[in-house]
Amino acid sequence: MKGQKNGTKGRDLKERTFDFAVAVIRFLKKIRLSKENDIIRYQLAKAATSIGANYEEAEGAFSKDDFKYKISICFRESKESNYWLRIIEAVEITEGKELERLLQESFELKSIFASISKKVHFRKDV
Repeated sequence: MKGQKNGTKGRDLKERTFDFAVAVIRFLKKIRLSKENDIIRYQLAKAATSIGANYEEAEGAFSKDDFKYKISICFRESKESNYWLRIIEAVEITEGKELERLLQESFELKSIFASISKKVHFRKDV
């Protein structure tokens, strides 16, 4: 993925979610067209692009509750992206380093948004 010269540490989360969405879309373009694959492609594309879109909305949230809500969507969409990538791996639609990187990144994004979500839901000032 673009911008990963030194790993993912220190990268802006907005850039990271954007890069993940772009990488998923490029990855999906390589998957063979079929009725079954098309469902997976559509669902994964929606989930992966939603993470960054909702994170950008969270940055411009109108209230603390709005911020919490948008972050919770980021978490849910990260989980869903990870789910569809695991499906691709399990049914052997494709394999390789690219799938491994996307699985790892989806897991890391899921963990990041879970952590943010927990912190903001338990803090009274956020």
